Amino acid sequence: MQTNFVEELRWRGLLQDLIPETEAFLLNTSTRGYIGFDPTSDSLHIGSLVQIIILMHFQKAGHHPIVLLGGATGMIGDPSGKSDERNLLDQKTLKKNSQAIKKQFENFLDFDRKSKNKAVMLNNYDWMKSYTLVDFSRDIGKHITVNYMMSKESVKKRLDSNVKVGMSFTEFTYQLLQGYDFLHLYKTVDCKIQLGGSDQWGNITTGTELIRRKENGKAYAITCPLIKKSDGSKFGKTEEGNIWLDKNKTSTYKFYQFWLNTTDQDALNYIKIFTFLSREQIERKIEEHIESPHLRILQKIIAKEITIFVHGEKAFKKAVEASQILFGTATSEALQKVDIELFLELFEGVPQTEVSMSKIKKGIDIISALVLETGFLKSNGEAKRALSENSISVNQVKVDQNYIVDQNDLIAAHYILLKRGKKSFFILNVID
Repeated sequence: MQTNFVEELRWRGLLQDLIPETEAFLLNTSTRGYIGFDPTSDSLHIGSLVQIIILMHFQKAGHHPIVLLGGATGMIGDPSGKSDERNLLDQKTLKKNSQAIKKQFENFLDFDRKSKNKAVMLNNYDWMKSYTLVDFSRDIGKHITVNYMMSKESVKKRLDSNVKVGMSFTEFTYQLLQGYDFLHLYKTVDCKIQLGGSDQWGNITTGTELIRRKENGKAYAITCPLIKKSDGSKFGKTEEGNIWLDKNKTSTYKFYQFWLNTTDQDALNYIKIFTFLSREQIERKIEEHIESPHLRILQKIIAKEITIFVHGEKAFKKAVEASQILFGTATSEALQKVDIELFLELFEGVPQTEVSMSKIKKGIDIISALVLETGFLKSNGEAKRALSENSISVNQVKVDQNYIVDQNDLIAAHYILLKRGKKSFFILNVID
């Protein structure tokens, strides 16, 4: 008897559609199931995180997860949910992306050969690369009618008269290729279920139909709802673009801040979707949050759990430290001990000027530091007013007109941070 995987998805808000009898099948059978990921980038983003978490729940429930990299289908691009056609990627780029994504997955799923229900990773390029168009048309194309393919929602939307860009034959065949993936996995590794987002329902059911028509077999499907923000905007997108899982594309600090800035309404959903806390723990935290929303209890828990989940505890602590530095809650001593990489990451784009170490060792009065040495403020008069208003900080500590900037203020041995008000920063870059 298996843990109820479907019920786990249901209470977490991760269940949209499923083929009848799927829940009963999974309760009585340990089976293989897969989700496809097209390697269109060299990193997954938090939109992919939902599918990763679903595979993790699948494995925890005693089943065998398959990660299917779309080395072949990624060359085409899935039209589902898209209003125009993707740029086609070459095999070299897709191979590079696949290798990078593979490393990321190893952080989330158990691929240990000794595990009873180990995860495996496959690439559909391996079975599509030598499949000729003639053979594919004879073996697969004849089993699915054009009428059936035209009835799919992803196709209908792209052929809608209001959409200026139509659908190429290349994209039109995508559902057949994905359907064939399911058929191939069904035949070769006894994979009985495909999982995915609700926008994949049409593609997934093409696979179950192909299995039924060609093999007289029974296959299953589950989709989860597409995650959106409460204001209707796309989840995982910011003004800068995607929130990536690779810290080199989205810093751990920015990743942490994304979750910390979640709205109260979204936090009520995200705590269930993106953490592995138990039902009882989540219900208790939601009650606490509703009683004291100003404490932002859910946002703090979500940001902590997901940052540790993706980047590890050490990186999480570094993100918290970065937040304290940026928002002025860190002590001057803590700021001076911060490493150069984190400092530069936090204050990327902040204007700076160079000043010699010899000057810093002698000491520079604060007004000269603000005006003559940096041009941060326009005049001595402006500097004096700002200081009298108590709006000037050195390394996040308020200072007065008598303050002398010297080597005791150095951050990571090379920098001194000046600030006016809450958001206006300037950096002294101290050189030998």
